[in-house]
Amino acid sequence: MGDDTTTDRRKARGRKRRAEIIEATLTVVQRDGAAGVTHRTVAKEAGIPVSLSTYYFATLDDLLVAALTSVAEAYTARIRHIIDHDDDKLRGLAELIAESAGPGRDRALAERELSTLAARRPALRPIARRWRENVAELARHCTDSPSAVAALVAASDGLCTAILIDNAPADTDYVHTVLQQALGVPRETVEQ
Repeated sequence: MGDDTTTDRRKARGRKRRAEIIEATLTVVQRDGAAGVTHRTVAKEAGIPVSLSTYYFATLDDLLVAALTSVAEAYTARIRHIIDHDDDKLRGLAELIAESAGPGRDRALAERELSTLAARRPALRPIARRWRENVAELARHCTDSPSAVAALVAASDGLCTAILIDNAPADTDYVHTVLQQALGVPRETVEQ
């Protein structure tokens, strides 16, 4: 029985260490961009030896995939909640997008940077697609039109990028209006 407890503590310590390294990676991305991510910079940020970083994440791609996965999972959970609980799904999405200008800016910036990096690093592509897939799923709850779904995904991407570039407060009502127009359906249809 003591062996199981020891093993459980090691596993918990390992999960905690991985999470700390992922968080340090996101901090480096937010501060220095994806180009600033190395095992050395992440280890320094986490306050650990480089050998520990490479123990948990053998390659730089492993580290970047884990960081992007962390952000993508958080967005997936948020969008899933909107789909399952919000009457006005576009309003919920608009609020999530508008957070990119406020409390969610650092995470949104890291996600955007890592997603852009996916164009050059194939290991990141499946995770980078999650935001678009999640928004498409939400859109399919509002319309049956494949082109309207594509328009909503494109508008969401564009709005997120614009908010990050402008570095200004985002108006949720404005974002909501743009999303409605992208979907191309009357307001009363959207709020199902």
